[in-house]
Amino acid sequence: MENSKKRSFVGYAGLYVIGIIVGAANVIPGVSGGTMAFILGIYEELLNAIRSFASGQTLKMLGTFKVKEAVKTLPWPFMLVLLLGIGSASVLLAGPITYMLKHRPSFILAFFFGLVAASVITVLTRVDKFKARTLPLLAVGLIVGTAIGWWVAGLRLTEGGAQSPSESWWYLIICGAVAICAMILPGISGSFILMLMGRYDYVMEAIKELTKFRNIAENLWILGCFAVGIVVGLASFSQLLSWMFKRWRNMTIVVLAGFMVGSLRKIWPWKAGDDFKYGTNILPQIDGGFWIAVALAVVGFALVIAIELAARHFEKRGAAPAAEK
Repeated sequence: MENSKKRSFVGYAGLYVIGIIVGAANVIPGVSGGTMAFILGIYEELLNAIRSFASGQTLKMLGTFKVKEAVKTLPWPFMLVLLLGIGSASVLLAGPITYMLKHRPSFILAFFFGLVAASVITVLTRVDKFKARTLPLLAVGLIVGTAIGWWVAGLRLTEGGAQSPSESWWYLIICGAVAICAMILPGISGSFILMLMGRYDYVMEAIKELTKFRNIAENLWILGCFAVGIVVGLASFSQLLSWMFKRWRNMTIVVLAGFMVGSLRKIWPWKAGDDFKYGTNILPQIDGGFWIAVALAVVGFALVIAIELAARHFEKRGAAPAAEK
């Protein structure tokens, strides 16, 4: 069973902040939490951690009540801190982010547009080696990934999110499973998929109502069913992604980068009618708001590049002592 790397208190504090960023991204339809995890360098560690929790070995230990052994071998500190960050973002930022998307969508979308655009560059640099004989195949993978991401981002929503799907418990479980599979894919927005399935506003409203201690039993039931779907989706899909990273790492990276390129269609900051859900992409008008949006996009782009350069610097510092031994 693969363990997460050991961290200091400061390291876990940083992981909590990463969780907040991933959680904030998951709240916004069109932005992928998986992309943020990829940018911030925890994506493969996250997949391995999820796979550890969902493995047959773990289920066997829990089934034979070897709880102490499970606690020692599983990367629970990593998952606990990350989930605390994601949960904090969902609770604290759901209201402000939905407000910004309603009243100033171009600003928040521009910031994430810059983040994702820069992340495409940094993700592609993680391909081990670009060899002449494999370059055409990797190029095809990038094009296919971009086409799929572009198609998904362009799916049209009907008014209200979808054609009033069933509100039964089993449909919420299905929504949770499908949305979480999308959320852990860089470039594919789980919130957008949830919106296509007609349950985005329903789930977000349940979270907001619960934070205000209203209709507690009903909202706990809604979120509980959704959480069951999340667990089911994570247990199954993470296994597939981890296997793909081990077997075809370079191809998986370029396809995921393609998803991210395609997703830029959805988070283009300027929409007809300034409606991020249903508006079509348009060319911007050159005014004060345009330059604010451009500045935010530049900040997002620069932030990713700075994080990547810092990560490489610390990786080299960590590798140097190991090489001397």
